[in-house]
Amino acid sequence: MMLILNLATTLCIGLMIGTEFAVSVFVNPVIYTLDESTQARTIRLFAARLGAAMPFWYALGFVLLVAETILLRHTAAAGLLVAASAVWAIVIVLTLILLVPINNRMARMETSDFHGYAQREHHKWDRLHRLRVAVLSAAMVCFLIAIGV
Repeated sequence: MMLILNLATTLCIGLMIGTEFAVSVFVNPVIYTLDESTQARTIRLFAARLGAAMPFWYALGFVLLVAETILLRHTAAAGLLVAASAVWAIVIVLTLILLVPINNRMARMETSDFHGYAQREHHKWDRLHRLRVAVLSAAMVCFLIAIGV
C-alpha cells in the first residue's frame, strides 16, 4: 500500500514540478523572443490552459503529501513530511494571492493590450513562478528523503 502511495505522490508532484520547471526554463524564454502580438496570444493560451489544470494538480499533490504524513506520523520521516506538506500549503496560498490574479489577467487580455504594463506583469509572474518552482523542488526533496529514495 505504501509503495503505491509513494509512487503516486512522487509521480504527481514530480510531474507537476517538471511542468512548472519547463514553463520557467523553456517555454517563457521562447515566448519572450516572439513578436508582441504572438507573445500576447501565446501567453493568453498558456495562462488559460494551465490556469484551468494546475489548481487540481496542486490540490492533489497536497492531499497525497498529507496522506503520506498521516500514514507515517509515528516514524522518523514525519518531520520531513510535515515540512513538505507545510511548504506545499504555503505555496498554494501564496500562488492564490500573488500568481493567480496575474495569470487571470493574462488569460483575459486582448492581443492589442499587450504592451508595457502587461509585459511587466508577465515578467513579474515569471519571477514569482521561478521562486515557486525552487520552493516546490525543496518540498519534493524533503518528501523523497522522508520516504528513503
